[in-house]
Amino acid sequence: MSSELNYRPRESEKAADNGHDVKQMEMKNDDDPFGEEKVGLKRQVGLLSGIALIVGSMIGSGIFVSPKGVLVNTESVGMSLVIWTLCGVLATFGALCYAELGTMIPKSGGEHAYLNEIYGPPIAFLFAWTAIIVLKPSALAIISLSFGEYVVAPFYEGSECGPPVSATKLVAVLCVILIVVINCASVKAATAVQNFFTVAKLLACALIIIIGFIEMGKGNTEYINPKVSFQGSTANVFAYGLAFYQGLWAYDGWNQLNYITEELINPYRNLPLAIVIGIPLVTTVYLMVNISYFTVMSPDELLQSGAVAVTFADRTLGVMSWIMPVAVAFSTFGAANGNCFACSRLSFVAAREGHMPQLLSMVQSTTITPFMAIVTSGFIAILMMIPSDFNQLVNYFSFASWLVYGATALGVITLRITDKDAIRPIKIPIPIPCIVVLSSVYLIAAPIINDPSVEFIYVIIFLILGIVMYFPVVRFKYQPRFMDSVTVFFQLLFDVAPPKGANEDERKE
Repeated sequence: MSSELNYRPRESEKAADNGHDVKQMEMKNDDDPFGEEKVGLKRQVGLLSGIALIVGSMIGSGIFVSPKGVLVNTESVGMSLVIWTLCGVLATFGALCYAELGTMIPKSGGEHAYLNEIYGPPIAFLFAWTAIIVLKPSALAIISLSFGEYVVAPFYEGSECGPPVSATKLVAVLCVILIVVINCASVKAATAVQNFFTVAKLLACALIIIIGFIEMGKGNTEYINPKVSFQGSTANVFAYGLAFYQGLWAYDGWNQLNYITEELINPYRNLPLAIVIGIPLVTTVYLMVNISYFTVMSPDELLQSGAVAVTFADRTLGVMSWIMPVAVAFSTFGAANGNCFACSRLSFVAAREGHMPQLLSMVQSTTITPFMAIVTSGFIAILMMIPSDFNQLVNYFSFASWLVYGATALGVITLRITDKDAIRPIKIPIPIPCIVVLSSVYLIAAPIINDPSVEFIYVIIFLILGIVMYFPVVRFKYQPRFMDSVTVFFQLLFDVAPPKGANEDERKE
């Protein structure tokens, strides 16, 4: 893609209002997929990389470290496996809703683009406000801290106190910095890293599954025998909702590909294809890995294990058991890379729409990556590692994710009514979004009903603050005078520029 970098003054009245002339760089891009105004990002992500982004983002440390949240609530092996399967089905249904919207509204930014199109800027801004400042960076921070724990742990083996928190955080910070550098270098570098670590974690899962089949061949099927595996299942209906919530947390990341639609080669084909390949693959892997665990460990032993895959490896791999901690480190690094890749695109698109500072929409002129959005996402994630414990507050924000998923799925139904004649490359059966909406309503209410707490008030206050911020920042386009100087400073420092026609509507009718 050829690009031409030039300087031009902003509108004269803005310059006069600020009391000085402001120059900004603008990038011209000749690789426009829709034949309209030029965009700054290339279509470089193919089907394989798309599948790797979905699979690599979904499979983090959870399936290796602590897949016991489902078991502890269902109280039986059989029902836990049923819940794992149903969670995969719901994740697939949600992703199919996103596939219809993603091919109908071919913009990057995922929910932000869809909510903006369906409900208007206020709702889209509120999502961006919550996701960019809290949800996405906190997920990157948590995953990176898990990576730090597994990298540092071998050096403190045998220590009664375990590894110091400072060492874990230092490695986590280095992890984020490395991921930011990779993502800033090029899209191809980021996707190559994602592909490699996705293959690595799938190989680790395959190893667990193969050992599980070997153990089943030896007759170690006591806990997975259908005649006994459902014994002791809880009769508490609400407990199954909590188990569902735990399982869906492990499937989080199924919507990551929708954040980079504008960088996806042939999105009308590759977006839905990556979804129908990636998510069922993860569902099958999760189910088979859990079955394999129960061929080696009893339910009680699994619940007592701090790191289930490591315990599994200690009992089956002997001197080669070191493979599993390495696999967990690989898995968390890959998940963190996928999270950063998608999060930066959300910041980029929100800024392009005027919902975040314009600086975040700037593209590096040489690498053609959303440089400022990537750096900002990493910076916020590092800041979140400083407090001793931010996990609890983040958990209370997690119910907001399903509020967004439900609103987005409802958008599929809304557009079927308000925009009947729109071109839909993919049209899913209407019961699918209905199921997602109903499930979202339950999952939003479940944590509040089960554990009403003052922290939920903090979340509500944060959302209200977002609404208050919308009017001056977006509605009336207020910008502090110093922001022009800050913007130009970073443009010159990092050689970044706003893509030409960034605010144009690219929806393909």
